[in-house]
This record gives sequence, structure tokens and C-alpha cells, in this order.
Amino acid sequence: MLEINNKDIRNLWLSNMGLASAPTGSLNITEIIKKLGFVQLDTIQNVSRAHHHILWSRNQNYREPMFDELLGPQKAVFEHFTHDASVIPMEFYPMWTRQFDRLRKWLENTKRYQSILSEVNLDAIKNRIEQEGPLSTHAFDTKIVGKKKMWSRPPHKQALDYLWYSGELATSHREKFKKFYDLSHRVIPDQYRNHRPSDEEQINWLCHGALDRMGFGTLKDIQKFWDAVHKDDVMNWYQNNNEEYIPIKWQTADNHWIEAIAPTNIEDRISSLQKSTSRLRVVNPFDPAIRDRTRLKNIFGFDYKIEIFVPAAKRKWGYYVYPLLEGSRFVGRIELKADRKNNTLDVINFWQEPAIKWSPARHKKLQTELKRLAHFIGVSSINWLAQ
Repeated sequence: MLEINNKDIRNLWLSNMGLASAPTGSLNITEIIKKLGFVQLDTIQNVSRAHHHILWSRNQNYREPMFDELLGPQKAVFEHFTHDASVIPMEFYPMWTRQFDRLRKWLENTKRYQSILSEVNLDAIKNRIEQEGPLSTHAFDTKIVGKKKMWSRPPHKQALDYLWYSGELATSHREKFKKFYDLSHRVIPDQYRNHRPSDEEQINWLCHGALDRMGFGTLKDIQKFWDAVHKDDVMNWYQNNNEEYIPIKWQTADNHWIEAIAPTNIEDRISSLQKSTSRLRVVNPFDPAIRDRTRLKNIFGFDYKIEIFVPAAKRKWGYYVYPLLEGSRFVGRIELKADRKNNTLDVINFWQEPAIKWSPARHKKLQTELKRLAHFIGVSSINWLAQ
């Protein structure tokens, strides 16, 4: 069984996730998303929304308005659910049609949606959109009945969600991140919407695509990547497609070994790896390179948790804390907040990782990257509030 040491596994992972090379050069946003598979969306604009920051981290020529062009006029991506709301390359749409059916059936089997579907006239919603064009949730006025909870949504929002999850509606565009729904046939080009591969083709494509992008993983890792196949689907793929992978063992940061599988060309991938750039990067908490916190800790020995939903008094670090990546090591954490009113990027807190010496040169790298980030979001100065 092929064994891959921790140094190589770090560089392989960062290379696959688009963080091994300097974020410079010509910009091709759709290629970045294709390589990653998808980019997660998030509403919180702490500094820059997660999807913008993720794309900028791969190429710092990216600017936020480019995203709206990509989703809207260019129709280069479509929006749907992986492990969370994400944008996915439009050419992947045929391989997502099975996911629409899975999510529709799942919703129809939940008590909450059974109730909503009996109360709301879905045809009336679709007819309004057909007649009036793309609509946001603000075009409807149903109200939450009973006690309002944190994740409560009014009936019309849940109905729109159902139609969107099931593929009958699609996101046509966003305005200041407000989502607009339209009929799918008016958003998705016919060449993709009218092509439906078999379930087996879709499962094989999703499993192979997950392993190819990760470079190595367990069956559970493969299932979790898109979150669009059941564990039984992955097992069937594993049993019937053994020409697509080989067994390996890879070394964790604390010198344990994990058995996994990898693409058959894994040795060529390892031999062609370049050393990860020494540039220091501010990594978004929702970045695909760190999304799986267990995998992150195993590969890098970096124990990280986002604490936005943790009560302030119980936080170990802070509300929105960004990991700091230098080369193939996480060297610290930083809590940032954009203050656009005062034209500053505020450094609220900063922590060094244990056993990492922060020399003047490393501090200078951080300051340089913070200036780049400030420029990206359109503020002029860094305001250090951290002691």
C-alpha cells in the first residue's frame, strides 16, 4: 500500500484546493470554481462575504462585482445546495438533476414541508413569476404563525425553497445578495437543462469528481464532498469501479496513519508537486480547504472552529476569526472586521499558533496581506485594536 508522508499530503491538499501557488496571474473565475467543484455562499459580510473571499484567495485580481455577472448575465454558474448553499459550474447541471429529486423527496417527507405544501398554492407562485419575471421573497407577504424561532421562515419562503430545491425554480440573479427566483427553463440553458444522465452516470461522476478534487479520502469523505449521494451509493461505486482508485495510507500531523483511497495517478501527482508558496494568506472560515475541521486537524494539526453561533461569553477566540496560512502551515489566527464607515479594516484580536515564532519578517508578511485585503474591500487603512 502506498504511503504518503505528512509533508506531501499538506502540499497535495493545498494544491488541490488552489492555495499552493501565489494568487496572481490571469483570472478565470469559472476555472477556479470548476477546480474546486463549488464555492459556498454566505450572507455574513464581516469583511467580505465568504464566496468573494474564497475566490479572491485564489486570484487577487478578482473583484466582488464579477460574481453577479457570473451568476446573472453570463449564466456561468447555477446556485444550489451542496453541504450548504453554493454556486456550481453551469456545465455540471446535468449531473445535479438527481439531487433535485433527492431533496424534493426529502422535503416532502418532513412534517414542516408537508404542512406548508398543503397550505401554499405552488402554482400561484410559479404563475406570478411567469407573469412578472424574477421575484425575491420580498414580493410575497405571508407571515409566520405562532412562536418565531431563530430559523423560522414564512410560508411563502418555505414554498420558494421547496421549488428551488426541487429544481423547478432557479436563482436568476442577486441584488445586494438578495436572491431572485425565476422558472428554471428561463435561467438554465437548454443544452444543460434537457440533458439528464442516468442515475448511475451521475453517481459515478460525483464520486469520481470528489476523489479527483480531494486527491485522497475515505468513502465518508467522498460522500460528504458534494453531499449529493447517499453512503450506499458511494459504497456501490467503490465496489464496482476499482479501476479508478488505489488504496493508500497517509500520515497525519501527529504521526498517525489513515487508510484511504486516491486516484490511480496519485504518484504522478505527488512527484509533480511544487513547494507551496511562502506567501502568508488570510483564509476565510468557509474556505473549502478548511471546511472539514477533522480533516484540517489531521493534515495540519490545526484545531479550528468558527464561533459565530457561540454565545460571546463562551467563545474561546472570537466572533469571526480567520486562520493564517503561510506556506503549508497554519501559523496563527486573526479576528478582523471591516469598518467601512471609518474606511478601516480593524484587527480586533491576533493569536500566534503554539511553537510558531513570529519574527519581524512574518509580521511584515501579515501586514502586507492585510493591506491587500483592505484594498480588495475598498478601505484605505489597517486599524490595530489588538494588544
